[in-house]
Amino acid sequence: MLRALIWIVTIVAIAVGLTLLARHSAGYVLFVSPPYRIELSLNLLLLLLAASFLGFYFVVRMVAATLHLPRQVREYRAARRRRKARAIFASALQEYLAGRYARAEKAAQRALEMGEQPGLSAVVAARAAHGLRAYDRRDDYLARAAAAGADEPMRVVTLAELLLGQHRFEEALEALRRLARPHTAALRLELKAQEALRNWDQMLVLVNELQRRKVFDADQAAQIRRVALIENLRRKALDIAALEEAWHKMPAKERADKEVAAAAAHCFIALGGCVQAHRIIEEALESNWDSDLVALYAECDGGDTLRRIERAEGWLKSYPRDAALLLTLGRLCGTQQLWGKAQSYLEASIAVDPTYSAHLALARLHETLGNTEVARNHQRKSLDLALSQLKAVTGGHRRIPL
Repeated sequence: MLRALIWIVTIVAIAVGLTLLARHSAGYVLFVSPPYRIELSLNLLLLLLAASFLGFYFVVRMVAATLHLPRQVREYRAARRRRKARAIFASALQEYLAGRYARAEKAAQRALEMGEQPGLSAVVAARAAHGLRAYDRRDDYLARAAAAGADEPMRVVTLAELLLGQHRFEEALEALRRLARPHTAALRLELKAQEALRNWDQMLVLVNELQRRKVFDADQAAQIRRVALIENLRRKALDIAALEEAWHKMPAKERADKEVAAAAAHCFIALGGCVQAHRIIEEALESNWDSDLVALYAECDGGDTLRRIERAEGWLKSYPRDAALLLTLGRLCGTQQLWGKAQSYLEASIAVDPTYSAHLALARLHETLGNTEVARNHQRKSLDLALSQLKAVTGGHRRIPL
């Protein structure tokens, strides 16, 4: 507004100045071309020159505008086409995120044909086609994305993710290997593929890298690492030498984990490696006490039973009301034929927590001692506890008719 006001004042001032100048100007111009003679006032000549200049200027501008009109029309149409293509591409993204894959594919295909971000449009169309289980069209779109020069990480991650959705894990890994420097999203996909292929060693490497990149917090990483370690031990449970090697290569922090230690103990017990299983349990319990783990201490009869009884009685000083520890001591004493101590520990375990296992162990002890009626009583109690646990799990419904 201020600028327009300044222009108006300036033009008015110039007009007033010219008017005053013209009133005081008495000059004239004489044109002679025998036998003709033309005399004009200077003011009229200046006015005619100004009018001629303006007329010539407007004619030139009109000619130039006429000559440039086809180009301007083409630019206008191209701009309108670009706006329309952008709107269609935005619609494709919106439909895809809303889960309307058929509409998304159709819109993305139109955007691709109109040249609007061809690489990205092809990737969106590929994802939509995958959602429709149209895998041939999906592969065609991905090929068109590659031909359009789409960003390689975007194409590779998309391909790997879609292949994982089809359970084509080896092909997904092969696709991810094309990346020179895998980024975080690619590493997460690789972790899923390695887990599906049960490549536990590779999983351990990946989870450490992802934790370093702040993808997982300490608890999440520990849980994934725990699963990988346990499954790796179970895979090597057919060869005791390989199992021992895997166990000794494991970091001390992971060996102290109660679930990992329990899995390792189970594996060694299955292979008859009782001494190794006992040592694993002892070391893990020294770091973190766990009642489920101590229950495995009497599962394997090999080794020095008296030493194990002494070790367990040492733990009992710290955990006098641990039912699983008392049960373990009762079973160990029964193995060593220390009948009185075995009965005392088993009865103490039942007093703390009456379990199916404790009643059954006490029933077997009384059978050995010839106390048939007492043995039957504990057998009934163990059966009642087993049935109540089964009822709690099944809700009281039989899965198979009797």
